[in-house]
Amino acid sequence: MNAISSFLNGFDLSALSELIARAAAVLICLSFHELSHGLVAYWLGDPTAKRQGRISINPLRHLDFFGTIMMLLVGFGWAKPVPVDMRYFKHPKRGMAATALAGPISNLFLAFVSLFFVAVLLPYTDQSGVRAVFEFLIMLASLNVGLGVFNLIPIPPLDGSKVLYAIFPDRAYYTILRYERFTMIFLMIGLYLGWFDTPLFALHGFVFDRLWDAASFIPGLFYR
Repeated sequence: MNAISSFLNGFDLSALSELIARAAAVLICLSFHELSHGLVAYWLGDPTAKRQGRISINPLRHLDFFGTIMMLLVGFGWAKPVPVDMRYFKHPKRGMAATALAGPISNLFLAFVSLFFVAVLLPYTDQSGVRAVFEFLIMLASLNVGLGVFNLIPIPPLDGSKVLYAIFPDRAYYTILRYERFTMIFLMIGLYLGWFDTPLFALHGFVFDRLWDAASFIPGLFYR
């Protein structure tokens, strides 16, 4: 019994609660990101994601182990890519660009909504229950900004590359797509060595602040 009491006394419940909250926020971010890819592809005529059950809010359908761990640890990461068949699109490169852009846009929109409610709850944070929701919403907004910003990097296979390279000639575009697996290795090495840390965190701060300015504007009128 003494050993059990000692374990419980040393157990950091607040750290566990924070980890659970962060994991929940990560699952929400990744699920919305991949759901948005699948939905836009489906709206543009590609049923591939729907057939494979990827138009779903269920996070278990979307998780990539390493990308999820990165999201938990540093706030930048990715999910398992939604399958897309460009041959279904009337304009393949344009359709792929729209499908790719849907993921980051959905994350930035979710961040905006989260920050709007943060602004609404701001005067009531002295209440413990409200404080917990307030802190979760800030975490959710930050992780969504991180996921959105990271995926806009124009390095294959990230979403930003599909948007930028849509303006390239067809031959160059399809050549780049064939070599995505190699640029993915470069991306992994860069993340491990911290090559992207400074620009990513700077961009995260800039985007987060601009979203906060916009989201808090209307609620802020009532606090002045």
